[in-house]
Amino acid sequence: MIGFADEATIEVRSGNGGNGCVAFRREKYIPHGGPNGGDGGKGGDIIFTVKRNLRTLANIRHKHCFKARNGGDGQGWNRYGADGEDCVIPVPPGTTIRDAETDEIIYDFSTAKGDEQFTFLKGGNGGWGNVHFKSSTNQAPKQANPGQKGETRFLKLELSIMADAGLVGFPNAGKSSLLTYFTNARPKIAPYPFTTIIPNLGVLRVDDESDIIIADIPGIIEGASEGLGLGDTFLKHITRTACLIFMIDCSDENYLTAYETLCNELRNYSDSLMEKPRIVLCNKIDVDGAYEHAVEVAEKIRAEEPDTAVIPVSVMMGRGMKEAQNQIVQLVNRQEKRIEAEEKGTDVFGAGFMQSRAYIDDDDDGVQYPGSEG
Repeated sequence: MIGFADEATIEVRSGNGGNGCVAFRREKYIPHGGPNGGDGGKGGDIIFTVKRNLRTLANIRHKHCFKARNGGDGQGWNRYGADGEDCVIPVPPGTTIRDAETDEIIYDFSTAKGDEQFTFLKGGNGGWGNVHFKSSTNQAPKQANPGQKGETRFLKLELSIMADAGLVGFPNAGKSSLLTYFTNARPKIAPYPFTTIIPNLGVLRVDDESDIIIADIPGIIEGASEGLGLGDTFLKHITRTACLIFMIDCSDENYLTAYETLCNELRNYSDSLMEKPRIVLCNKIDVDGAYEHAVEVAEKIRAEEPDTAVIPVSVMMGRGMKEAQNQIVQLVNRQEKRIEAEEKGTDVFGAGFMQSRAYIDDDDDGVQYPGSEG
C-alpha cells in the first residue's frame, strides 16, 4: 500500500509581506531630496489546483510542510520589494480539504472542471515605505510599516476516487476479474482472499465519445464498517460513485446471505450508499451447483427489490457478460440522466433515450485509466 495514498495531513504557510523601507534621496547638488523608501512585496499565496494526471496523494503525503515565499523588503529610490512566489499544491480530482483540528470541510474538488484552482491562504501585504508618510508638516518621515505576517494552518486532505460504478463484494468474489474482463486495468488476481489491497480503476469503453469508469475496492468482510479488514479503509471510495455493482460468489457456502450482509455493511457505513441504484452479478456459475444457487439468490432479491437487476455470470468463462455490460451501461446512463434532470429542474428523462447509446462487443478492449495499473 506504499504506492497508494488517499489521506495526508499537512501544514501550510503563506508568505510574510516584505518590510517597507526608510530611505532618502541623496544626490549631489540636490539638498533635501525627500523620502524615497519603497514598499515591501506581497507574500506568496497557498493555492490548491486539480491535476487530472494525478490519482493519489502520494506526491504530498511525505512532505509535511508547504511554504510560500516571503515578499522582498522595499529599497531606496522607490524600489518595491519583489512579491513572494506562490506555493501551488497539485491534488487529484475528488480531493476534499478539511481543517485538521475541527474536521470542517474547507473545499471539495469532487466536481472540479478542468484545472480548477482554489486560493486557500493569502500572503501578507507588504509594508509601506516612508515615501507614503511625507506631508507638508512631516517632510522627512522616518517611519515605515513592517510587512504583514502570513498565516499557518494544518489541513487534512482526503481522496475519494471519482468513478461511475463501484464494485462491492467479499474477498475472492471475482471483482478484479470483472475489471480485467471489461477494461485494460490489470489488478492482481489470485485464488486467495485479499489480493486487492488498493483501489483499482478501469475504463469500460462504450463508444467513441463516452466511457464508464469502474472502481474496484478491496474486498469487504463482515464487520468492515466497524474497522475489520481492508474494506472500511476504502469504503469512502464508492461514496461518490453513481451506482454500485454487487458481486456474489455463488460457489460459496454463504451465497444466500452474502447480498444481505454486504448491504448491512454499506448501510452501517453510510445510509447514502444504499440509496444508490445497483445491480447484482451472481458469479462463478460455471462451478457445479452454482447456477442453481444464482437462481435462488435472484428469486430472493427480486422478491424484496423488484427493480434491482440480478444477472448470473461467469467472468472466467465469459457467460452472461454481454448482458452484464449492457445493464451496467444502462444503469450509469439512467443515473446520469436523472442527475442532469435534477440539476436543470426538469422532468426525468423520456423513454427511448437508452437506445441512443451504442454498446461494444464482448471482445473489444477498454482503455486503461491512467494509474490503474497500481
